[in-house]
Amino acid sequence: MQTAYHNSRQSKYRAPFGAVKTSDKFRLSLSVSDELNSQLTSVKLRIWIYDSERLIDPIAVTQDGDGMLYSFELTAPEEPLLIWYCFILKTPSRTLYYGGDSGEGSLTDYFPPCFRITVYSWAYTTPDWFKKGIIYQIFPDRFYKSGYDTVKAGANYHASLGRPVVVHESWSEKPLYRPLPGEVYYNPCDFFGGNLQGIRERLPMLADLGVNCIYLNPVVESPSNHRYNASDYMRIDPFLGDDNALRELAGDARKYGIRIMLDGVFSHTGDDSVYFNKRGTYPSLGAYQSQDSPYYSWYDFEAFPDKYKCWWGFETLPETNELDSDYSEFVLSVLDHYASLGIYSWRLDVADELPDEFIKKLRRRIKQNDPDGILLGEVWEDAITKRDGFGNWRGYAHGDELDSCMGYPFRQAVVDYLTGVCDARGLLERLGAICESYPEPFLMAQMNLLSSHDTQRILSVLGGCPHRDALTRDEQAEFTLPDDAVKLAKRRFVLATIIQMTFVGVPSLYYGDEAGMCGLADPFCRGTYPWGKEDTQLYESIRRLTRARCENTSLMFGGITMCALSESVIAIRRAWGDSQAIAVVNGRDCEANISLCASDFNELAGADDCCIAGCYEDVLTDGTFDANNGVLNLTLSPYEGALLIKRRK
Repeated sequence: MQTAYHNSRQSKYRAPFGAVKTSDKFRLSLSVSDELNSQLTSVKLRIWIYDSERLIDPIAVTQDGDGMLYSFELTAPEEPLLIWYCFILKTPSRTLYYGGDSGEGSLTDYFPPCFRITVYSWAYTTPDWFKKGIIYQIFPDRFYKSGYDTVKAGANYHASLGRPVVVHESWSEKPLYRPLPGEVYYNPCDFFGGNLQGIRERLPMLADLGVNCIYLNPVVESPSNHRYNASDYMRIDPFLGDDNALRELAGDARKYGIRIMLDGVFSHTGDDSVYFNKRGTYPSLGAYQSQDSPYYSWYDFEAFPDKYKCWWGFETLPETNELDSDYSEFVLSVLDHYASLGIYSWRLDVADELPDEFIKKLRRRIKQNDPDGILLGEVWEDAITKRDGFGNWRGYAHGDELDSCMGYPFRQAVVDYLTGVCDARGLLERLGAICESYPEPFLMAQMNLLSSHDTQRILSVLGGCPHRDALTRDEQAEFTLPDDAVKLAKRRFVLATIIQMTFVGVPSLYYGDEAGMCGLADPFCRGTYPWGKEDTQLYESIRRLTRARCENTSLMFGGITMCALSESVIAIRRAWGDSQAIAVVNGRDCEANISLCASDFNELAGADDCCIAGCYEDVLTDGTFDANNGVLNLTLSPYEGALLIKRRK
């Protein structure tokens, strides 16, 4: 036994596991060896909330093997916040501290890092429908083109406004990545013609993948193919269709059990917009043109008209003042407009740049329009420890803002494990920290992605491509992975998907990953779907895994336990009633002989009592494995994994 020990993920030392609800009781404990205990004059728990510190005496001291267990009981505050804690041990001659970040800590003679507890609203819930299936992210221009009418309409409309437009003749061409002739800067003004009708026609395929939520990158009018520089929030870009096309897509999708989520870009508009109108494109009186404009208060001008606050220094993206009452009311009307078309869920672009009060307003309106509407935020870091520009903790997961966020920490952890940056124990540590940090409603709704429109494609990353900043755009355009690297990447991608389908949260596919698409940084991660050239073997493996995820109750709602069986092998178990699934992944270039039993699963404290018994079937191979005497035995080849579903009696 260590001289002192606490583990924030084990119920002996912290109960309940993870985040706690407001006003709920929780218990923290510290084990101390007899040798150290004999020297102590006191053991106290130090609690820190905001700038307030409290020292708490134990409520019980009990025998604990060869030592003593000091237990402390507390009641969570009545408001959502963060609690930090460590233990202080005093002897007649010195003061010792026990602290850490997550999981196990350490005993030191200096003030340590402090463990953290997230306190969230007792009333916080997130919609169950969202947790039952798969998110499928689509960059609309690049998914599927149905007919040429919208291509002509879009090209003619934008050209009539004096905007540069490049229409690709072939679906298989590379995206534009150089400046147009005579221009200095790259302009994403090239279009392949993917449209809303095309998505509508592919709904049967998406339903077969288990998709129940389509997340669309922006669809509103804009001069660019990515449409993050909105020109008119109330108008569908004619390259994609119109209001009726979106209404029909949403209606048909519902017939397949699929809901649409739109991308809300409200931290800035385009300069070439109805609202700012810097180029005089529109007949409206834009904020750039006059201080009498109805939109003037939406923006912050340091010196009118040419010096204004803009997003990350891009003058084409003037920032909005989200707390301006006129602007916030307008955004609420945008939510109402699309609700009238059958769309109630939104992903917030750069949520970390939006004020908490603004996000709260959006959530209230979304839930008024449909209690099952989702508000998902783009947050790249741990959403709990994120601060605003004034050093205040963000309230994303308190219960009155986001339903959840994009799981970039999950993505990075899985990538690091499969590319050798960390081993299975390192992955276990990082996944465990996510489970410990996030409130259960937030955690269960987290968007667990492997690729997005802002990242290099997962196959390229798992194949060992250079960092996104290591190559010029010309070099990226010509870069291809060697054949052996592609084969390795696909094996690793299947492993990543096994982990993704088994971990808590909602798995997300970025269009075309399942078909074998590669691509480096923007715009190369935004290529066209390879219709007719899909890797059918890879597609079928991913389809088997996604179908298992949306057909197995334990993978939707089950408690989670995890373990690292070696440096190379991680196992994840989910259980819900008599439904059970176990993922075993070998992320290294070596064979792994595995004997898995219930006692291996010592993470996490929030799960049920683990039991391994009966017959399990592998989703990928249809092979069966019997748990003889509570032990599952299997052999995994290098970079091989299994998702085992327990057969019901």
